[in-house]
Amino acid sequence: MNNRSLLSSILIGAVASARSMTPMATLAMARASGRHTSGQLVLLDRPLFKYGAMAMGLGELYGDKMKTAPDRTVFLGLLARVMSAGIAGAALAPRGREKAGAAVAVATAVPLAYLTLAGRKEAMAKMGQTRSGLIEDALVVAAGSAIVALATRPDRVSRESWPRP
Repeated sequence: MNNRSLLSSILIGAVASARSMTPMATLAMARASGRHTSGQLVLLDRPLFKYGAMAMGLGELYGDKMKTAPDRTVFLGLLARVMSAGIAGAALAPRGREKAGAAVAVATAVPLAYLTLAGRKEAMAKMGQTRSGLIEDALVVAAGSAIVALATRPDRVSRESWPRP
């Protein structure tokens, strides 16, 4: 097995760098629509967590546009990114490589949080907080949705029939 098998985990870590709840929300949406991950994702099989993750994802998109929204690099923002990236990275990793998937997702999310914040601040200076946030939202949600869609399989496909890298 090569490191390309962890590509989805790395990419979902990049998504978490910009929106901490988007990885969990996109995975919850995938689970709600009957899609499954190669890695284990026990919590999002429970309705409270599944729908809670979706609500938190929407809440974050709304809250980010507020003038009082903290930077993504404050302690709680980074903690949320570590947790979300770790869970999502593990879920998207090949079975048996969940720990590696979590590690690469977190290792991607934390440093990129500083880079995405710098980009957002530059965009805010040019076009304002709301407009730059809406553009960032569209890019991040689209990327997260695409990553999860490509890394998950419909319910009717058994895990044993998945192609092995």
